[in-house]
Formats: sequence, C-alpha cells, structure tokens
Amino acid sequence: MIDIHCHILPGIDDGAQTLDDSLKMAKQAVSEGIHTIIATPHHQNGKYINEKLSVIQRVDQLNSQLKEKAIPLTILPGQESRIYGELIQDYINDKVLSLNNKNKYVFIEFPSNQVPRYSEQLLFDIQAEGVTPIIVHPERNVKFIENPDLLYNFVNKGSLTQVTAGSLTGRFGKKIKNFSSDIIQANLAHVIASDAHNVSGRNFFMAEAMEVLEKGFGLDMLYLFLDNGEAIAHANVCFKEAPEKITRKKFLGIF
Repeated sequence: MIDIHCHILPGIDDGAQTLDDSLKMAKQAVSEGIHTIIATPHHQNGKYINEKLSVIQRVDQLNSQLKEKAIPLTILPGQESRIYGELIQDYINDKVLSLNNKNKYVFIEFPSNQVPRYSEQLLFDIQAEGVTPIIVHPERNVKFIENPDLLYNFVNKGSLTQVTAGSLTGRFGKKIKNFSSDIIQANLAHVIASDAHNVSGRNFFMAEAMEVLEKGFGLDMLYLFLDNGEAIAHANVCFKEAPEKITRKKFLGIF
C-alpha cells in the first residue's frame, strides 16, 4: 500500500519533530502494510515554508536512515502547499514540488474555514500547466461541508481529491466522518491517505480505513482507491467515475 500524504520528515513542520519520531512513524506504517510514503510537509501555510530542493534533500537523508535501520519503507518527495496566488509562478521557478517530482500531480490545501474566490481560476491554471491538482482533506473544510456543490464544481472541472483515513474512521468527529462517506458515495473522492503527523493522535489509521471502505462501499471501491494511490505515486492516470452532486437529506421537525 502507498500512502501519498504524510508528515514524516523530521523537524520541518508540525509532523515528526525528531529523527526518532520519523523512525517510529516508519515502523508503524510498515505494520499497517504501507511500503511507500510520499512525504508531504506543509508549504506556504502561514507558518511553514518547505521548498522543493530542501524537501528532496531531506527525503534522501531519511531514506538513508531507513536503509541503515533495515526498515522496509521507501520515502518519495512531495509537498502540501496551501493555496496561494503565486503558486503557479513558484511551480515554474522550482519552488513548488509535485508528488514524487513527476510533474503530474500537485497537492492543494485549502484553509479549514474558507475557499478563496480565486480558487477556480488557480485550479484551472494548474491544469493548463499539464498538472492535476489534488485537493487534500476536503471533508475537513467548513465551506465544502456547508456547500458541497463547491467541491463538485472543482472535481467536475478536473481536480482530484484525497480523503484522510482518520476522517473516514471517525477520528475527526461524526460530521466529518459522514461527509467523508458522502464524498465517496458521490464519486468526489479518488484516493485515501493518512495525513499522519505522529504515532499518537495523528496516526496512520490506513488499515482501519480500508476496512471501513470495503465494508461500506465494497471491494471494487477499495481496489480503486489503492490503485489510484499507486497511479499518483508513479504519475499514471487515475480512474475516475463521473462525479455527482451531494443531495442533503431533509429533516422535518415539530417546533
């Protein structure tokens, strides 16, 4: 299994703080059946800046440590960029890193409580560069929860999305768990990843999430998500079903 979103690089964001933390995360990942991780440190989120060349160097260093410790895990380079207006120019200038440095997919993170007005144009511009944007953890965005049509519009126009394993297993609460299921049911999700930060509260939960996925949506959906993880890591085409709009259930009450 490939985990395409993980904060395993030590000391550069709010994920692993030390090399020992990274090694603990690596061992936990292997125990869950993960053999490859794309390291995706935060970039341009108002607190952390982790540009392309720096990330690649740190990935090489961690891979050396994993080899020395005989931990059977491979780390690939990536980045979790917060959406910002200069993203395209920074990508052209080699500051923004595509997943596995293949110039095929790039992560886009939205603020947790908003969707900027320029988002649609920026996502279009990214695709005009021949790169597919992957919106990370949309199920945790307040605006998407309030107005799922926003997410439908982005997916319908070519963006992919990644749901977090912990969201699907209920680690972020019932509302986010339910919305995660809604997104999957409506073909608005294309891959599951851990977004792991440590081995305590923000653990991987990937094996558990795959069980939830199989139980709720069947083996075909499980394999689709697993295959898409592989495809993204190796810059191949993801499988997509036609997206559907999420219809809100109407509740009647006596007041």
